[in-house]
Amino acid sequence: MYQILIIGILVIMALVCFLPFWYIICQSFSSNEAIRAGKVGLLPVDFTWNSYLYVLKRAPFWKSFGITIVRVVLGLPLNLFMIITAAYPLSKDNRKFKARSIYVWIFFLTMLFNGGMIPTYLLVNNLHMTDTVWSLILPGCINVFNMLLVLSFFRQLPDELEEAAAIDGAGHWRILWKIFIPISLPVIATVTLFTLVQHWNSWFDGMIYMKTENYPLQTYLRSIIINFNFTNLSPEEQKRLSQFNEDGLKSAQMIIGVIPVLLVYPFLQKYFVAGITLGSVKG
Repeated sequence: MYQILIIGILVIMALVCFLPFWYIICQSFSSNEAIRAGKVGLLPVDFTWNSYLYVLKRAPFWKSFGITIVRVVLGLPLNLFMIITAAYPLSKDNRKFKARSIYVWIFFLTMLFNGGMIPTYLLVNNLHMTDTVWSLILPGCINVFNMLLVLSFFRQLPDELEEAAAIDGAGHWRILWKIFIPISLPVIATVTLFTLVQHWNSWFDGMIYMKTENYPLQTYLRSIIINFNFTNLSPEEQKRLSQFNEDGLKSAQMIIGVIPVLLVYPFLQKYFVAGITLGSVKG
C-alpha cells in the first residue's frame, strides 16, 4: 500500500510537470481560430506549422539564438576549466595544501552572500564588458555548487594514484589532466549539463548587461512573452501577424528555445545520476 501511494504521488508530480509543457506543444501546433476559441486541450486542433514558420523567419529570433550559441560555445569550456582547476587543489588535505578549509569556506560563503547587483553591474561596466558576450560569461565563471561537486568527487579518488604518478615524475598538471579528469567523467558530464542548462536558460543577466537588440535567446523570449505588442512592427508585418495568435507564437518560440537542451540531455543522462551520487558521498 505504501509503495502504491509513493508511486501515485510520483505520477501526479510527473503529470504536474509534463502537462503544462505538453499543452504548450499542442498550442504551438494549433490554428489561430482554435486557440482563440479555447478548443486546444491535450491534442492540437487544426494542426498547422504556421507559428513555427513565422518564428523561424524572424531575424531578431535568430540573432538572439546566435548570441546564446556563442555564449555556450565560449562559456562552457571556460567554466569547466575554471571549475576543475579550482576543485583540484581544494581537494587536497591540509598536509598538502595548508589553509585549504579556509579557502573552501571562502568559496562556500559566496553561495550565501554576494556583492550585490549594483556593485556587480558597476564592475562589469568599468571593465567595458557591457553589451558584450563576456558580460554573460565572466561574472559567473565559477559556479561554486558545481565546483563543490567536482571537489567531492576528487576527494574520493585514492591517494595512491597521485603518489604513483608523482613517483614517475608527473607534476600536478599532468596528474590532473592524465589521471583525475579521465576517471572523473561522470561528475564532469554532470557539471557540463548543469553549466550548459545554466547558460542556455539564463535571462536575467542579459536584461541587465545587454542592449535590447543584443538580447540572448531567453531574455528575448521573455521580452516577447511579457511585452508582446504590435507598436514596433511595420504595417506589412502587423498585417501578416494578424493572421496568427499571440499565444501560439509565444508557444512556438518557447518550444524552439528548449529543443537544444532536450537534444543534448540523452547523451549525458547515463553519467548524470552517477555524477550526483558519487560526488556527494565524501566532503
